[in-house]
Amino acid sequence: MPLAVYVLGLSVFALGTSEFMLSGLLQPLARDLDVTIPQAGLLVSAFAVGMVVGAPVLAAATLRLPRRTTLIVLLAVFGLGQVAGALAPTYGTLFASRVVSALACAGFWAVGAAVAVSLVPPGMKARAMATMIGGLSVANVIGVPAGALLGQHAGWRSAFWAVAVLSAIGLVGVVTLVPRTEPPTGDDRPVLRRELRIYRNGQVWLALVITALNAAATFCLFSYLSPLLTETAGLDEGWVPTVLALFGVGALIGSATGGRAGDRNLFGTMGGGMAATTVVLALLALTAHLPAAAVGLALLLGVTAFFTAPAVNARMFDVAGAAPTLAGATTTSAFNLGNTIGPWIGGLVITAGWGYQGVSWVSALLAAAAVGATVVAARRHRRTAASRVVVGAGGTGVPAPGSGGPGTVPEASAEGLGR
Repeated sequence: MPLAVYVLGLSVFALGTSEFMLSGLLQPLARDLDVTIPQAGLLVSAFAVGMVVGAPVLAAATLRLPRRTTLIVLLAVFGLGQVAGALAPTYGTLFASRVVSALACAGFWAVGAAVAVSLVPPGMKARAMATMIGGLSVANVIGVPAGALLGQHAGWRSAFWAVAVLSAIGLVGVVTLVPRTEPPTGDDRPVLRRELRIYRNGQVWLALVITALNAAATFCLFSYLSPLLTETAGLDEGWVPTVLALFGVGALIGSATGGRAGDRNLFGTMGGGMAATTVVLALLALTAHLPAAAVGLALLLGVTAFFTAPAVNARMFDVAGAAPTLAGATTTSAFNLGNTIGPWIGGLVITAGWGYQGVSWVSALLAAAAVGATVVAARRHRRTAASRVVVGAGGTGVPAPGSGGPGTVPEASAEGLGR
């Protein structure tokens, strides 16, 4: 794996710590800013909304700019956003700083994913994405629990200052180790209108739905994991960083194993992982009042949720390979669309008085819907692949014009790009 891919994973560590650390800071933050837990949870959604909007907009705006320069600028803006969050005097100011940070984070993810995939052979796409997502997993192992620990002992603002420092370290790594690139100027130069044609592909939209549902299922529950542990399972607040770290350990295991599994069997990895997530969430809904069960299932949720992540990302690059930058942007938007919807739905469940176990049940239903969408995508994929075989004399399959292999044509061109 090229060193630059690991550097991108290191930068994602800072981004991921900021994105998810609020799950361990909701209670001290709510007390300090005099807001409710669901209102504090909306800060998670605010970040996600910025990611949903920012990914495609910034990907389109920077399409013809050098990718390394784009990554440097976006990471610098993100770091400044963390400083603004640390200094925020009110809930509204913090909300705005989260949106600005999210816009920069979204652009970095979209461009960084395209860079990571471009640096490896086609058969290593899922592993390259697993390395980037590994930064997110390490953030959940170390960054998020550390943020919760800082929040408990030095105030929630100290966590934002810590992420600002991490961003500066990541910036140095990108400046020194990511290769300098210039945008193509010939026939292969990026053209926005041409890249937008990927959205004619029905499989792109299915991949978007799967990504969003999978993220919503995970983060509907994860955003309220801290109060679930303390108020439902009865654990002391001091346990929260430990359990968040266990979730992160599970996420690291899941993304590491899921990358290789996804390169071998994409749909099997997606469907199997999401089915396992459904079971884990349902079990958590049934046993969350038992401290040992809540802790153990938090670990398993990290494994199952992140086991699917590399395959889900690689699937989008498979169906939208003609537009790699927008493919990365679309994946980022879809993930954060789920990350927006999930905490919002969870907040509605809590407000309705259904409790944190109710949040687990709703999360399980979202995961089951993701399994269903994956089954539909797999069937369409097999049906489309079969229809691409051109039968010649004697019934022998003959590759169609422009074929990428025996009896097939590239999916992006066959499904809607020009049809």
